[in-house]
Amino acid sequence: MTGLVLEGGGMRGMFTMGIVDLLCEQRVKVDGIVGVSAGACFGCNYKSHQPGRALRYNARFMGDPRYMSVRGLLRTGNLFDAEFCYHTVPREFDVFDTATFEQDPTEFHLVCTDAVTGEAVYKQLTHVDYDALEWIRATSSMPLVSQPIPLEGRLLLDGGMVDSIPLRHAQELGFDRNIVILTQPRGFRKKPSRIVPLFRLLMRKYPKVAEVMERRHEMYNAQLDYLYSQEASGKVLLIFPDEPLCISRIEKKPAELHRVYQLGRTKGKECLEQIQTFIATK
Repeated sequence: MTGLVLEGGGMRGMFTMGIVDLLCEQRVKVDGIVGVSAGACFGCNYKSHQPGRALRYNARFMGDPRYMSVRGLLRTGNLFDAEFCYHTVPREFDVFDTATFEQDPTEFHLVCTDAVTGEAVYKQLTHVDYDALEWIRATSSMPLVSQPIPLEGRLLLDGGMVDSIPLRHAQELGFDRNIVILTQPRGFRKKPSRIVPLFRLLMRKYPKVAEVMERRHEMYNAQLDYLYSQEASGKVLLIFPDEPLCISRIEKKPAELHRVYQLGRTKGKECLEQIQTFIATK
């Protein structure tokens, strides 16, 4: 089976969606998606057959204080308004096609971080209700600017802290050939975070979060090494930007979102034949 693995990166995810939307438009089918953070939050539109939606609602609302604001962060502990972003927008302003999502046979999996234990928590979404949207919120909830989300007896945050590129999980699920879309260029290596002391201070109720953030660069770079080894064996098709995307994780300017999205579409067109051949090869 063929999987599509999507890492996060905030608004760097517009690059990912430029590629994913092209695949959707070209009716390129995979058997499953495993996404984390923005990769899951935006990538679910592949299964709902809604190319362009992730770009459209982010370009419309990123500058709207109902969607994201420092005032909201100070008042609620959430930079992104939980109800407006993850429930009002997909239910009222840019409606998510829940029926198509549920009918499409593509498996959809995401990963979160347990804020108490520091462990990865994986979830398959087969339908879209309030709790499913909360899982999508949880995988995208960056520490320091988000409150942990209670789901199924756990308190959850952004999955990118513990499994930034969930290729191994995709393989464990049975996807033996995987297309992996990264949002950093080849050769990128993550450096230690300079704000670990801030995590220790502000996340003192959740010390495991500070611990995983202190080791995150080691985890991420080890995943890159494994990714390249799987690419060399022919089990992975790796797609990445040619240069750094130079966009903020919380970029508000529609022009910048469109710029990075178009970079993704251009890369998708360059790789389309290669992707189709990879999927057809058993």
